[in-house]
Amino acid sequence: MTILSHFIVAAFALAATVQGAPQELGQPGPPSSDPCARIGGKKWVAPSEVRACYTSMRVNETVKNNILEVVNKTLNFHTSTNYQIRAPQPFSLDVRVNLPTELERIKRQFYRSEYDFHVDLSRTLKRTNDGHAPWTFACYVRGISSHGVHTRVTHDSTNSGLYHTALFVNYVPTPLSLLTSPDGTQNVHISPEAFNVSSAEFPDQIDVWQNALPGPLKGQLETLSGSRVLLINGRDPFDAVNANTLITGSYQAFGTRQNTFFSSYQRGNESWNYIMGNFAQQALPLSDTVRLTILRSNRTRPETFVLPYRSRFGSQAKPFTDTASWRANNCVAQPGTNGVDRNSNDPASRMAAVEDPMARYQQQPTLPPQLAGKYPLNVFVDSSPLSNVLLPEELKPSLSPVNGSRSVSQFYLLEDGTTGVLALGSFSDTDYNELHRGLLVGLLNLKSLGATRLIVDVSNNGGGYICAAHWLHRIIVGPKSTTEPQAGLDTKARAGPLARSIVDELVKNPKLDPDRFLNYNPVNWRDANNVPFNASTNWLQPVVSITINRRQDAFSPRLGQECQPDGFPYAPPTQALFDPKQVVIVSNGRSVVILDLV
Repeated sequence: MTILSHFIVAAFALAATVQGAPQELGQPGPPSSDPCARIGGKKWVAPSEVRACYTSMRVNETVKNNILEVVNKTLNFHTSTNYQIRAPQPFSLDVRVNLPTELERIKRQFYRSEYDFHVDLSRTLKRTNDGHAPWTFACYVRGISSHGVHTRVTHDSTNSGLYHTALFVNYVPTPLSLLTSPDGTQNVHISPEAFNVSSAEFPDQIDVWQNALPGPLKGQLETLSGSRVLLINGRDPFDAVNANTLITGSYQAFGTRQNTFFSSYQRGNESWNYIMGNFAQQALPLSDTVRLTILRSNRTRPETFVLPYRSRFGSQAKPFTDTASWRANNCVAQPGTNGVDRNSNDPASRMAAVEDPMARYQQQPTLPPQLAGKYPLNVFVDSSPLSNVLLPEELKPSLSPVNGSRSVSQFYLLEDGTTGVLALGSFSDTDYNELHRGLLVGLLNLKSLGATRLIVDVSNNGGGYICAAHWLHRIIVGPKSTTEPQAGLDTKARAGPLARSIVDELVKNPKLDPDRFLNYNPVNWRDANNVPFNASTNWLQPVVSITINRRQDAFSPRLGQECQPDGFPYAPPTQALFDPKQVVIVSNGRSVVILDLV
């Protein structure tokens, strides 16, 4: 359980904007022409034009050093720093990065542009494959918002959900899927729904791709849907899939990082969303074109063609007309960038707490600050764009939701009358109590309708309230030694010098955190016997010294669980709602708090 990980997230996501004036962040290149003026005010441009704008800013060495200093300091809080030098099995080959050494390399490295520096730093931190600690720079990746605002022809422009956007997002109209044949073999295909999704989401750009197809394929983009992909840029498709695993980050499991390449779906807070995957949607202008060799349905001869990627201006990015306005509108510090004083009576400080810039990158519904600080959270953070493309109607559940469904949690009873389904897109909700109540009511209603088996679908679940995951586990399988009082949630906290200093100050003066916002506040924790600490207890003591990858590290003693009974707003059932042997968890691996369910 990574309770303290959000400290490093804040610094990684926001350190790039610690300077207030846009001119301090970087200096324009040669004044021959302004490449940013060529794309300013445009909705669709070529990826090469976006790169020309991005790479026109030279590195400001003072700011670069400041960024690296901030990132280095956050490593004092990050639990996994020493473990990631070489992770234990089965991830020893997937996670091998010495962050302090790499940051020192980046400090010495010369970069032709600020963008190149950003990409190197981002990819270096992604090598940790830790979804709690990415780096992103608001100049290029703006984060998430609670509402989608760009107009569609066939979609509801008022639809709300998790919309993660970059300044410009790269698209190609052929998202890919890994499909299984009747004989059990798997092959990469252009997703069967590709044309329906792309023509609905990109009505003002689809003709560009139609006309880019050669010869008899011109204007026949729809016929590519469902085609088997034989080659991507002249190589086996899985060469591209595996190359993507090296830069996508976020998950230690290799198979999960492979899955990010393909299209998928997610239950948002008000809709079913279609995720195009890293092949068809890129947060940065990485690719100009792609060369595909395919075998269309009911054809025997392979066909090869080149499709251009196109870059669309992000729906949440702030418009600009040239380099100066790009930097001023998108690259400067915002309220809350350098932290907030939640106890302040100053209106500006209170507003900063409401508009927490870190929340842009969390894969969960936007939470009120009083909830985000009140309950333990384990939330996935991603610098890649999470699409607000709506799932095509033919892929949405055709069954009516069962009573208890709300927001990110939807319940269905399959036509066999005995199999219930819980589709759970997140463990977060704007109403903590209602999330717990809805999960209980939905499962009770499934059971009353005759369900004896349960499928829990947590595909692309970005995480959320740890106690909500514990609650779901508890009400499904009932009271037993693995659910009460613990559910595999034993934890320790990193206890470096800075952490100990913070706790020392809180113990001396509990009034520093009257509303219990800080994870370092003793009253937010319990000892190994699940007895709450009082405000005067230094819960990091006695410090436990551990050698990790030949490095000395310091941790707290073992801590108890945080969820029962305080984290449960309702009394759980006295018996299991389902036989655990009749419960199946479905996931593409891109799920955070699901670990608390097993």
